[in-house]
Amino acid sequence: MESLPIEVIGNILSRLAAARDVVVASATCRKWLEARRQHLRSLSFSVNDWPGYRDYGSNQAGIWITQTIFETAKLQSLSLQLDDVDEEFSASAVVAWLLYTRETLRSLHYNVQVTGDVNILEICGRQKLEILVLSHSSVSGVEPNYCRFTGLKSLSLSYVSISALDLSLLVSTCPKLEKLDLISPAIAMSDAQVTVEVSSVTLRCFYIEATSLDKFVLEADSIEYLHLKSCSLELFELIGKGTLKHFIIDDVCVLHLDIGDTVDNLEIVDVRDFTITSSKFLQMISKSAKLRRLRLWDVMFDDEDEIMEIETIALLFPQLSHLLLSCDLRDGMLQYGLHGSFHFENVVVLELGWTFLSDLFSDWVELMLKRCPNLKKLVIHGVVSDLKTQEECQLLGSFTSAIVCVMREYVNLEVVFQYK
Repeated sequence: MESLPIEVIGNILSRLAAARDVVVASATCRKWLEARRQHLRSLSFSVNDWPGYRDYGSNQAGIWITQTIFETAKLQSLSLQLDDVDEEFSASAVVAWLLYTRETLRSLHYNVQVTGDVNILEICGRQKLEILVLSHSSVSGVEPNYCRFTGLKSLSLSYVSISALDLSLLVSTCPKLEKLDLISPAIAMSDAQVTVEVSSVTLRCFYIEATSLDKFVLEADSIEYLHLKSCSLELFELIGKGTLKHFIIDDVCVLHLDIGDTVDNLEIVDVRDFTITSSKFLQMISKSAKLRRLRLWDVMFDDEDEIMEIETIALLFPQLSHLLLSCDLRDGMLQYGLHGSFHFENVVVLELGWTFLSDLFSDWVELMLKRCPNLKKLVIHGVVSDLKTQEECQLLGSFTSAIVCVMREYVNLEVVFQYK
């Protein structure tokens, strides 16, 4: 071990990350201690790593954290996950940690309960920060300074209180921003501003979760990944230039969804727990001729009698290689039509699932298999925890027998069952 260069030891300690582990490991000898002081790049303080932060209280823990941080020289990544500590930390101590490390810091994960105000934007602005993750904090008074975060590429706001105006200004101060996550944000609206507007020419990935808003407009010329999860929105509009490749809607209620002319290069569309008119949905993504993966899972149509023709999907998306569909056969009706002589020539993975099992499901599986001549893998998803009566158990047995017959017919087909 003595032959190891001190820089390599520094890298080893940096991979440990957890502060207590780093301190214990560096006590091996003077060389390791020197490596921690001069070549440590990553340090993490989290209650999950060591419950002592909670057990000893914020005062004692704050002293130990201060000592540990001040014994480093060129820290690049700092994670402060201390929200579970019962007592609040002193704002002056937290400010001291950030002031000491800010000139070399590239990544900051901040989740600390403090007495007083800690202005992260003011402390870490105009520095070398590339990743900023803020949790359980408040952001206010953002100045429209274009060069505040010149190198920031990833910004995540979780349970952060911020006004719509400050959010818009904050994004505008990051000229290199590529990734933006908004997780359960408390976005305050003013009487003069009823729409949340976010604009970035460099943004590539956008994720928003657990929020309720009237109107959200995202203008992103370079957007490639868009994910809406557990949101309630009156309107969501994406303004882009056709760069979108990955579009996910998961458990979203939105009255008006508009992704405009950004769908030409879509490769993946993933829709789960969503209600929409089938004609509007297909019209929205109809120009996505490059689509390779399509999931329609637990999708409900506005009109209960509405049927989405599978043939339309086959014609619109000829390059489709992975298709995932689920259906609810509770009323003895299938919401997907199988009319026409279409085939999915390029589909090699087919995933089918039910939320309520009926004898129609096995028939649907067989019909879909005939439409996929080059299929290599079939995945069956099902909910079996709700099967309680003798009739329901017999139905599952009959379906299993039917699938066994299918497997005998398609001997080269890999079949996987995923039940819950």
